[in-house]
Amino acid sequence: MSLMERNRDGREDGRREAKRAVDERSEAAAGPAVPAGAPDPELVERPRRRRFSAEYKLRVLREAEACSRPGEIGALLRREGLYTSHLTAWRKQRDRGALKALSRPRGRKPADPRDAQIAGLRRRAERAEAELEKSQRVIEVQGNVSALLGELLEPRGAKGNIER
Repeated sequence: MSLMERNRDGREDGRREAKRAVDERSEAAAGPAVPAGAPDPELVERPRRRRFSAEYKLRVLREAEACSRPGEIGALLRREGLYTSHLTAWRKQRDRGALKALSRPRGRKPADPRDAQIAGLRRRAERAEAELEKSQRVIEVQGNVSALLGELLEPRGAKGNIER
């Protein structure tokens, strides 16, 4: 031990004893225990962008245009939690006719029920053709077996007597 690490009393400095592992924390420093089911208050969920329907946009625009006194539009925007830029963008969309296009449902168009019916009928026809082919093979094999059994069961001399 060096002389620098000793106190005036000759004891070792307490700093060496207070060192802890990197991930080790004291109970007081860890803070209050969080219940198992509660979410961690330090983690913030990812914010989601708000989406407004075309009907909502048109309703707010009609209300904004009906405002005649000063401050009414500001009150409307505060009540709805909107910005003036929303009104500006929505007016431009309305003038272009884009709000009519926004009213259409989003996503994939529903499948035509006839397509599903056609696919089912095709599977059924393929299955029937496979069964038909199988049964034709079975009939062919049965014919061959019948011919072989006929030859085996027929007396050998009987064939020669009929021809003479």
